Amino acid sequence: MMQIKRTGLTWISFLSYALTGALVIVTGMVMDNIAHYFDVPVASMSNTFTFLNTGILIAIFLNAWLMELVPLKKQLIFGFILMLVAIAGLILGHSIALFSACMFVLGIVSGITMSIGTFLITHLYEGRQRGARLLFTDSFFSMAGTIFPIIAAAVLSRHLPWYLVYCAIGLIYVAIFIITLFTQFPTLAKTGQQQRETKEKWGPGVFLLAIAALCYILGQLGFIAWVPDYATKVLGFELGRAGQLVGNFWTAYMIGMWVFSVVLRFIDSQKLLVLLTALASVLMYWFNHAADPNTLHLIIAALGFFSSAIYTTIITLGSQQTKVASPKLVNFILTCGTIGTMLTFVVTAPIVNNGGPHAALMTSNSLYIAVFICCLLLGFVSKHRINHVNN
Repeated sequence: MMQIKRTGLTWISFLSYALTGALVIVTGMVMDNIAHYFDVPVASMSNTFTFLNTGILIAIFLNAWLMELVPLKKQLIFGFILMLVAIAGLILGHSIALFSACMFVLGIVSGITMSIGTFLITHLYEGRQRGARLLFTDSFFSMAGTIFPIIAAAVLSRHLPWYLVYCAIGLIYVAIFIITLFTQFPTLAKTGQQQRETKEKWGPGVFLLAIAALCYILGQLGFIAWVPDYATKVLGFELGRAGQLVGNFWTAYMIGMWVFSVVLRFIDSQKLLVLLTALASVLMYWFNHAADPNTLHLIIAALGFFSSAIYTTIITLGSQQTKVASPKLVNFILTCGTIGTMLTFVVTAPIVNNGGPHAALMTSNSLYIAVFICCLLLGFVSKHRINHVNN
């Protein structure tokens, strides 16, 4: 019975990351069609998607406290109702204000679900198994990034309504809802251990990791969001081929997570993080300056592979900065990463307006370099080795 419970909760975690990945990653594919649907410039439409990212941020930030007040099962059931309402609004609504509101609701649903998914993994697994499980869970984010750009390209190339893409994404939550109904959830303690966690000082390593998480997510999503636009308008790719670039990135990203979930058992996580961020920075620079279309597919796949373990390793290292893994500490780093999500189009849309999509890709490259510097500095202040020995 305990194994069945753990399996159900683990699958909810997997699907929660797939849901967020699908919602965030298809933006670059559907943005141009939705802009034409509402007859607004693409850059203005990209700002509208900030409502999705804002909803994710608010939900993740507040759910650190909300999880203590509202049972996890009730949250997921209510999220299913909100998902149905939001998708119905996308299908039936014809105003950009209603579209923005629906995006915000989808962000709320995604943020609540993802924060619950992250908590469940840190609650169910300990030690090195936690890091490996977090990596595998995060691979479902990239798995959605592999599948849903292909679905979006198939829908849009056949001139079908763009909202069908979001209907397909909604099926992920249908699966979450069904598993939720038949699964028992853990309850959160409000005292004792959590009081000890809040008294323990986090140290500078946590804040370096928080900055790295923000810069990494902002850099990654800024890059992926504008790759289709760069490929079609600058390089002359067809939409399907541009979607394949994004798909190659997330396919390699998913494979990389599986590989590095094994590698992390044998290599110090901070040293691995420095190596991966350095390689990712170089590969992104190469992609931004490569001219051969065939080479681009290989470079972006390599970029996806070596980027795959960065974010999850940042979160894992954050949880190891204190002797007892603090849910609030993990949530703090997750929130900073989500701020990067929220800022994606706030930062990149003006850059695209002034310098085109290539300028946005170069900005993302600068952010990857900032992540590398943070991870390098972390080596001087990180407490993960001490706490690992003590545990």
